[in-house]
Amino acid sequence: MRAEPLSTVVARLGECPLWCERTGTLWWVDVLEPALWSHDAATGACTRHPVEARRIGSLALREGGGLVLACDNGLFAYDPATGRQTLLVDPEPGAVGHRKNDGRADAAGNFWIGTLRETDYAPVGVLYRVAPDLSVTMAAQELAIPNSLAFDPERGRMYFADTRAYTIWACDYDAESGTLGERRTFATTDAPARPDGSCIDAEGHLWNAEYAGGRLVRYSPSGDISGVVDLPVSHPTCCCFGGPDLDRLYVTSAIEPLSAEQRRAEPLAGNVLVLDAGVRGRPEFRVAF
Repeated sequence: MRAEPLSTVVARLGECPLWCERTGTLWWVDVLEPALWSHDAATGACTRHPVEARRIGSLALREGGGLVLACDNGLFAYDPATGRQTLLVDPEPGAVGHRKNDGRADAAGNFWIGTLRETDYAPVGVLYRVAPDLSVTMAAQELAIPNSLAFDPERGRMYFADTRAYTIWACDYDAESGTLGERRTFATTDAPARPDGSCIDAEGHLWNAEYAGGRLVRYSPSGDISGVVDLPVSHPTCCCFGGPDLDRLYVTSAIEPLSAEQRRAEPLAGNVLVLDAGVRGRPEFRVAF
């Protein structure tokens, strides 16, 4: 599998690629700028959408159209046509130095979002579930960098990770009732590679981007490694399936931690990469608010 750059756009910390099958658009964010980016598959055009925030950690598709942006100061509805940004709720108001990180919608239209303290990445982050009525439930605590959120309704399972703990967990999960079971270790990584963002393919295998590991790892539902894709960047951050047949795998990456010498050695760092994974993905779930 050969990864190619999607465009010439370079992100300081690219994250959360998301394919909208309704519009044929790939969305992703640059956490540190902050910026929201889109790629029109029909024309190949990339567009930068300014965001009113200090940081943007992730985004989700809305069932009624548009996006939800997970910014440091709350969750916002965003209209791509007008650029209008409207506050919905802040799961963690007044948390100084905190920002939102990885987020994802589940099958019932809830939005899951992790928070972190970026001044020191101490284990004070929290994983929240935001329901369609915008009520907020705390689901996990004492996390340094919550990440790798993914849902497998066929197996009644949710995945999440703490990047600093080198661990991906699996939990039994019923989206309709919001019932979350005890976490159990699904997979671990070896330093320096850390588990970052994930997605699930049509066969129920979890694909994880190994930050500082320079690769994607495909895990079977039992947690065994079923495939590895080496990448031309050392800091991939997240992945998603897209394209008209959901058979393209998009991978965001980061340039921010690299030295000048490392950047010269990794000319594609910070780019969105695209490759043929040999399997298909699933349409992304959408939030119901």
